[in-house]
Amino acid sequence: MSTDISAAIPRPPSRTPSAPVLTGAEAVVRSLDNLGVSDVFGLPGGAIMPVYDPLMDDEAVRHILVRHEQGAGHAAEGYAAASGRTGVAIATSGPGATNLVTAIADAYMDSVPLVCITGQVFSTLMGTDAFQEADIVGITMPITKHSFLVKTAEEIPGAIAAAFEIASTGRPGPVLVDITKDAQQASAPFVWPPKVDLPGYRPVTKAHGKQIQAAAQLLAESRKPVLYVGGGVIRGGASDELLTLAEATGAPVVTTLMARGAFPDSHAQHLGMPGMHGTVPAVLALQESDLIIALGARFDDRVTGKAALFAPHAKVVHVDIDPAEISKIRFADVPIVGDVRDVLVDLEAAFRGVIGDGQPDTAEWWAYLDGLREEFPLGYAPTTDGLLSPQYVIQRIGELTGPEGVYASGVGQHQMWAAQFIKYERPNSWLNSGGAGTMGYAVPAAMGAKVAQPERVVWAIDGDGCFQMTNQELATCVINQIPIKVAIINNSSLGMVRQWQTLFFDGRHSNTDLNTGHGTARIPDFVKLGEAYGCLAIRVETEDQIDDAIKLALETNDRPVVIDFVVSADAMVWPMVPQGVSNSYIQYAREHAPAFDEED
Repeated sequence: MSTDISAAIPRPPSRTPSAPVLTGAEAVVRSLDNLGVSDVFGLPGGAIMPVYDPLMDDEAVRHILVRHEQGAGHAAEGYAAASGRTGVAIATSGPGATNLVTAIADAYMDSVPLVCITGQVFSTLMGTDAFQEADIVGITMPITKHSFLVKTAEEIPGAIAAAFEIASTGRPGPVLVDITKDAQQASAPFVWPPKVDLPGYRPVTKAHGKQIQAAAQLLAESRKPVLYVGGGVIRGGASDELLTLAEATGAPVVTTLMARGAFPDSHAQHLGMPGMHGTVPAVLALQESDLIIALGARFDDRVTGKAALFAPHAKVVHVDIDPAEISKIRFADVPIVGDVRDVLVDLEAAFRGVIGDGQPDTAEWWAYLDGLREEFPLGYAPTTDGLLSPQYVIQRIGELTGPEGVYASGVGQHQMWAAQFIKYERPNSWLNSGGAGTMGYAVPAAMGAKVAQPERVVWAIDGDGCFQMTNQELATCVINQIPIKVAIINNSSLGMVRQWQTLFFDGRHSNTDLNTGHGTARIPDFVKLGEAYGCLAIRVETEDQIDDAIKLALETNDRPVVIDFVVSADAMVWPMVPQGVSNSYIQYAREHAPAFDEED
């Protein structure tokens, strides 16, 4: 995703007599106004304090004061992921800026458009180990599309305009703008729009026609095709175009963890999620296909398993706006660099030109896949310890809330169950940390999503481990009247680590017990914690309480709701392909379908 931008900061055009003279801090706020930014998340400190003074009087931008800068970053991510607009986070220098790093890395991995504005010490003090000094530009360079260092007031409008341009075009991603304190305090003519000239940054959006034609020919000839849909389809706003192509070709569709909702779960051609915890039909469809049409997907290890053994008989058409992804992991027989929405339109037209009004003969392929769907439906085994089944809890949240809700997940077992057992019918309804796998993502991301989409019900589906990392943002939600719903899937442990310890470390559960949910000792007691923050807080320990608690949460919109669902620690995420093996691994089907007869 890296870009070569030789001119780091666009230079302002010549001064004009009519240009108002503003301080650099005022220029920051005016730039946000001119870019149409309505909401930002941040926490002030010494090096960014000048910006916070004019921000206080600005009526166009709503600033939401978080309790930790990581929360600001994830909230801005959730805002962007739910709305498609660029999220904005603000922090001070040193630890304030470094607290944003996790969210920046998360946004980089998941292609989230994010602009982070940080204060920096006086330019005259840089390099002297001044108070709260950190080289945040150097720190973030590997995890941003670009990082700007601004040392003069004149440069501010151009840098911020360029940051938004870079973050939201091509493959979306995070951009950092680090502004020294003297640049914020100095004055300069404010010229808008600035001249944004970024040598070396020229995202390719229009694909080559011959490549489109070659892909259409392969698709028409294929007898075992699969549309492998990644998060790029959601970021590119291409769900409608995907549906059109899928129905034109009759090909099965699989949606990755980052693409849940890009194609309706209810559609007959949808096989589910592929990968380590994917459905049997989705995994084996990719593995046994003769043609993979990869759309905004990057062939990551959680999908492919051992890459050298992945889909050995398949040709690959790889569509991505980022040329660095093409053939990075799997060789592309037909590489297509371009905007996925435009490519899908062109590919469908080219396919029609090759095959006419018919479809390829995939009857035998579908007979096989339908057989897999019937033999290996997604399911789960009931618990044996008297505690709740987490899969059932999450399934009921999805069923009672419906497809118009937004679901933000933490990372771990509850993330996989939420991806599996909630039915997603539309894009931007499923938010999670897919690439970085960041614990603590759910609550602030849900907060940001609710700010972006206030009319929707927004759930944070969190684990007891993840929740303890960022639950302080419940205070932000209460004070700012952001009524999210939080479902804590409380198995009193670091569940996914515990699962791996059970399977691969002889059941030696080293340092994974959190003591949060089982027995009389609850450290902390999540109900008391929620109430202390001013939330409606509920504990659910029996199955007959589940629906009533969810319905009460859905009816409560004057404050956040926290539900502590006490679930079994023995529940595991199935199916599961062990790391580093082929997706054809026989235990995938033998051990991981709950209804499978071990003697068969």
